[in-house]
Formats: sequence, structure tokens, C-alpha cells
Amino acid sequence: MATSADVRRELASLADPHRAEKLTRFLQMVPGGYGEGDRAIGVPVPDQRRIAGRYWRDLPLSATVELLTSDVHEERLTALFVLVRGFDRGDEAERGRIVDILLANTGYVDNWDLVDSSAPYILGPWLLDRDRGVLDRLAGSDRWWERRIAVLATFAFVRAGDFEWTFRLARRLLGDPHDLVHKAVGWMLREVGNRDRAAAEEFLTRHYREMPRVMLRYAIEKFEPGRRRQFLSGVV
Repeated sequence: MATSADVRRELASLADPHRAEKLTRFLQMVPGGYGEGDRAIGVPVPDQRRIAGRYWRDLPLSATVELLTSDVHEERLTALFVLVRGFDRGDEAERGRIVDILLANTGYVDNWDLVDSSAPYILGPWLLDRDRGVLDRLAGSDRWWERRIAVLATFAFVRAGDFEWTFRLARRLLGDPHDLVHKAVGWMLREVGNRDRAAAEEFLTRHYREMPRVMLRYAIEKFEPGRRRQFLSGVV
């Protein structure tokens, strides 16, 4: 059996202070930033994925949780890569345990890269044929990353051609105060448009005047230049 210490040692061996400094700025792990209080050691994401791929079979869930609750950003992200691997390949019981771990530890999934690497690949697929009420709870959280988890989980539904919950949460979060939630909603609306342009345009035509500008820009990013100008200038 592998241990959390084994994974930590491998990550530490790849630590790069210069990269850590850049990541600290990029993910705003600075006073007043949305990632304030986090700590980076500077391990590239491909290396984290490689380590997760090597350890996921032999790393107990308890050890994965130890990594997920670390104060080191790369340890948390690597833990999420392990959980995604386990979810993809696990039976129903194992998948359920992994979802429970994710939901019990959302306080540590507290930056956009952590959310985006887990919610669409664990929570979303789990909820495809289950009650989705947990998304309403997350969308009502006072933590921006939990609201982003709710939105990004709907990516799994969008891929399955089901847009109802993306629209539902988008309506609810039109007035959200956080830029990273605006971007997440706009991104998911863009994904809807990639699959059903008419459905996306119908939603946007009803709500674009209420949308934060960044949300709208993300949502219409793939539209033709003329159509984008119409939405941005309010002449739809």
C-alpha cells in the first residue's frame, strides 16, 4: 500500500521555487487574493497527473484525504487527480465513497483549478441519473468555489445533451458577486451553445441584459463577430 508520505516525497522532489512564485501570483495566493492563505511548491500539472496515475490504485482513500486536506496546493490537486482516476474506474460503491469525500471536503477545493479538475468529472457524472438537489445547496453557498463547483458539475449534463440545470443555475447566479463564478457560468453557457446554438441563444436573449459583462463575453465567445457585437451592444 502506498502512503500519503510517498506522494508528498515525490511532489517535493519536483518542487521549483521559481515556478511556485509564479503560481502564487497566477492563482492569487497573495494577501487580498482569492487564493489567499494557500501555499504552492511549484510542481507542474503534468507531473502531478503522472504521479496520480502511478499511485491511484495503491493509495487508500484515507491517504488521499490526507493529501486533499493539505496546506500545499499541489498535494490537493494531485489528490483530486487520484480521486478522478478512482471514480472513472471504480464500481458503484467506490464511486459513491469518492463523491462523499469530495462533498465533505469542498473547503479544500478552494481555487478554480481544483474545482475544474474535479467537479465535472466526479460530481457531475454521479448526478446524471440521481437527484441533483445538492447543486442547489452548493449554488447557495457563501463560498464562491462551492458555487463554481455547482456550475461546473453541470458540464457532465451538457455533454449528455441535458441543459436544464445549466440554465437553472445560470439564472440563479446572474447577480453573483464573484468574477470566477461569472466565468464559470459563461463557460457552461458557451458549452451549451457548442451543442445547441438555438437553446443557448434563447436563454441569452432573455437574460443577457442582466449578465455581468465577463459572463456574457464567455458565453458568446464562439459566436460570429457580428452576432457577438449585437449582444454586447444590446441590439439583439
